[in-house]
Amino acid sequence: MPSILFVCTGNIFRSPTAEYALKARLAPGSPIQVSSAGTIALPQDMHPDVRAYLMRRGIDPSRHQQRKVSAELLQASDLVIAMSTDHQAFLFDAFQHRAPLFNEVCHGRPEPLFDVWEAVPTWETDLQAARRYAFQVMEYIWDSVPCLLQNLETYLQDRRAE
Repeated sequence: MPSILFVCTGNIFRSPTAEYALKARLAPGSPIQVSSAGTIALPQDMHPDVRAYLMRRGIDPSRHQQRKVSAELLQASDLVIAMSTDHQAFLFDAFQHRAPLFNEVCHGRPEPLFDVWEAVPTWETDLQAARRYAFQVMEYIWDSVPCLLQNLETYLQDRRAE
């Protein structure tokens, strides 16, 4: 049964958005298992804006359990997808695991998907800009998942060949 793991920093924004967006697009009874984890994953709840966004999309994220990436999670996953280059570096440095970027799998572009603090330098004082960026990222992830599905088999085959 194929297993996909999305990895971001805290497992409260980008990776769970990708996890739930993919789960929502899979056909009923699909054998693909989808999950997410964070490189740091300090104890914290999913951001309320992320929760509200997913709920507007018809997804109940209340069961989301934040977790930190581990060797066991990586070994149990057929494909690990990093949301940004710092996640790629962490996965390689800590576990010697190579993971493609989300944008690479979806759109063939090796571009990171930045966190709010990376894209909005004034995120702590300009909450409106931070929220606007976060919403744009969630929409981007949601809209990119059909492309991910189109490319998924190729990436799974590549991983099996390694």
